[in-house]
Amino acid sequence: MPDLAVDLEVETLISHVLEGSSETPPARVRLQCPSMRRSWLMGKLVLTVALLAASCTSSGDDDNDADGSSPDGIGAESPETNGDADGSATAASGIPTPGAGTTIVAARANWSTGYFQNAVLAALMGELGYEVTDPAEREFPPGNGYVALAQGDIDYWADGWFPNHDRWLEPTLTDGTAVGDNLTIVGQLMPAAGLEGFLITRTVAEANDIQSLQQINDDPTLVALFDIDGNGLADLFGCPDEWTCDDVATATLERNGWTNLELRRDRYDTMVAETLTRVEAGQPVIQYSWSPSGFLADLTPGDNVLWLSLGSIDLVCDGTAPCQEMWDFQPAASVSLGDACTQDPCITGWESASIRVAANSSFLESNPVAAALLELVTLEVDDVVALAVRFNRGENTEQDVKTIAAEWIGENRAQVDAWLLEAAAAS
Repeated sequence: MPDLAVDLEVETLISHVLEGSSETPPARVRLQCPSMRRSWLMGKLVLTVALLAASCTSSGDDDNDADGSSPDGIGAESPETNGDADGSATAASGIPTPGAGTTIVAARANWSTGYFQNAVLAALMGELGYEVTDPAEREFPPGNGYVALAQGDIDYWADGWFPNHDRWLEPTLTDGTAVGDNLTIVGQLMPAAGLEGFLITRTVAEANDIQSLQQINDDPTLVALFDIDGNGLADLFGCPDEWTCDDVATATLERNGWTNLELRRDRYDTMVAETLTRVEAGQPVIQYSWSPSGFLADLTPGDNVLWLSLGSIDLVCDGTAPCQEMWDFQPAASVSLGDACTQDPCITGWESASIRVAANSSFLESNPVAAALLELVTLEVDDVVALAVRFNRGENTEQDVKTIAAEWIGENRAQVDAWLLEAAAAS
């Protein structure tokens, strides 16, 4: 197996935190992983989140609606251009602008941890000359988002979590085609980066020697301990019912006959606020979460919470009913998280998803430069976590999102320009 190469900027981040600097941690912490070892990556991610959490002194809730204002569209104005001898356009920066005169309709999903990558892509499209609508103007849950993509109401979004989102590609449109027939999954924005599972109050888990969700279901004393609403069932705080995590969790409970557990659905930030209150008080609670996410700066695995293992790999969805056929998460739902989980390896219940761009196929065919850019851009998990923490700590207006994206672009200018030049060549 090839060696993993980790930039010295990881050491910079760690030193920055441990030395108690009051400055914002550096956004660019690169992980180069020619042959990705998922367990190592997730373990590193847990460390990064813990370090970032330690560096933050204020707290705030992560709201799905970042700001009620209507800011100008990212990339809505094409960069200043000069005419070349061959009639093409070039920005004052020297980057060709083959997208000049073409409007792109961008969108984003209704979870704030995806705002950053959508803002970055919209800004880069703008540098290529495209007129890009602000992704904030069109925010969807996944079911609606994929239909809008398939119908051509929007052109792309950077919020695909695959294979978890495969189910949203199956519905049939009015013309008889499936949603997925009209879409293309593009590039590798963040491969195998999306870790999902349940968190449990660490002190409660350790005091009661809790190892797994199976154990909680089977022990009446533990069921009563986590019965928050008093209906005789242990409560699991999940996610909004228009997401996908609630469907996977429900299928997991059903396939294992876990009738003593109940999944609660609500606005995610509402549930997290209650969870954080309970965790800070040392009270029992179980909460669904994921990474990359700024939520894990407050609910930090290995610190005040632990990932809660299901118990064994045979308890994970395997693609048979009641799980969806595409939810065959065995054995990929087993990951080594060390002391950040109740068991090692940790059976999270979800395969680590690849976060990828989904785009309307006709849009890609008609816009080869945009298609090339979407194929090229990659983001590091550490960057997204660091920036999600900033959002969660108060930099959460739509203008803040644009500013954070612009800062990241500036810090990575050489790589960004290489992407832009290669994409422009596709014209």
